[in-house]
Amino acid sequence: MFEKKEMDLPSSKTLTVIAEGVIIEGKLYSRGATRIDGKVTGEIISEKELVIGKDGKVEATVKTSNAVIAGTFKGEMISSGGVEIASTGKFTGKIIQKDAMLTISKGGLFKGESIISENQDIFKFEFPGKSLSTEQPAYKNEPAELSK
Repeated sequence: MFEKKEMDLPSSKTLTVIAEGVIIEGKLYSRGATRIDGKVTGEIISEKELVIGKDGKVEATVKTSNAVIAGTFKGEMISSGGVEIASTGKFTGKIIQKDAMLTISKGGLFKGESIISENQDIFKFEFPGKSLSTEQPAYKNEPAELSK
């Protein structure tokens, strides 16, 4: 009756998903892979992989290892690995890579500048604070005070 369906999400220990209909403005930091099916504006650091789904829209400065663009991207991307623009993908802006590992599928759009950089420092990931590990929560578990 029910069939097991494989998901096309990237395999990683940590996966951040921005679902369709979700809008984020600001900074997004992820030590794992990130999939965006909603809209993100600002800055994204995704250490493993960034996937922009077919309905995803990103207008940001991005740093990642690998990227798959099936939706719309506008901005600057720094990628230490491969970048794939799928047949439904639209990339407008600048991409900086270690090596020439840009793939554009038939129907995909690339409008901008592609740069190969020898400066290895720009490919290093820097995250705010000491650590994003799960050892210390990012919030205090204290009851909220009610104003009278």
